[in-house]
Amino acid sequence: MTATILLQAGGGLGYQQLIMFGLIAVVFYFFMIRPQMKKQKDQKKYVDELKKGDKVVTTAGIHGKIYEIADTTFLIETEGGGRIRFDKSAVSLEASKALNTPVASK
Repeated sequence: MTATILLQAGGGLGYQQLIMFGLIAVVFYFFMIRPQMKKQKDQKKYVDELKKGDKVVTTAGIHGKIYEIADTTFLIETEGGGRIRFDKSAVSLEASKALNTPVASK
């Protein structure tokens, strides 16, 4: 009789653990995976909408204006007049938006 009680208790515990792991997976998805996917989607949309003359900041911290756009790369003209070719994935979305957002004067 004690063996059946132990088996029944162990079986219920297994379901509780499965439910707990399921809840952890759902929370992990909504707080980690989903925001990262949204961020990647926004980054891709921003890069696809870049055009000649837009001011950008690369992930390396280089500021410049887009001089020429190719399929997967673009040419940035820096302040000194130099031109550097970068891959489109090198654009920093947050830094570029901050650069292009006008600052409210006091």
